[in-house]
Amino acid sequence: MSRGDQQAFETLYASVSPRLYAVALRLLKRPVWAEEVLQDAFITVWNKSGSYNSQISSPLTWLTNIVRNRAIDWMRVADNRWVELDDTTLNELPSTEGNPLEQLEQADSDSRLGDCLGTLSSEQRQSIVLAYYHGLSHGEISKQLEHPLGTVKSWVRRGLAQLKGCLGL
Repeated sequence: MSRGDQQAFETLYASVSPRLYAVALRLLKRPVWAEEVLQDAFITVWNKSGSYNSQISSPLTWLTNIVRNRAIDWMRVADNRWVELDDTTLNELPSTEGNPLEQLEQADSDSRLGDCLGTLSSEQRQSIVLAYYHGLSHGEISKQLEHPLGTVKSWVRRGLAQLKGCLGL
């Protein structure tokens, strides 16, 4: 893709778009918004594919972070975007699970991450979980935890640095 290969882009899109759409939909709660975010994310992927570094993250992690960040940006822009999906719609979402080998690798990675999260202070761990698993902005975390914004940002920054060291990244 970094050389402008449209076939590579089409193959990538076909293989990961259902998973990435599910990520966006879980955060945004509306199919139309999730589609918009997914389209925007893939435009970013096409334009920035040369900046991907396999030493930093796996391709799916890199793509998921792009979609997650676009979804968070989308939520920040407009008011009253929160709408709950009914159970039927949630059950029809594409699976985010991969093949058995990917699941095993993910389980190992999750276990290592869980161990490393356990080494953080409770404030750092809670801030990181709220930011990266629940999609909250630093400001939202600050309000929820009732601590100053700068303090929350420090917890997240220092916690991520500790995680990086613990995971050997």
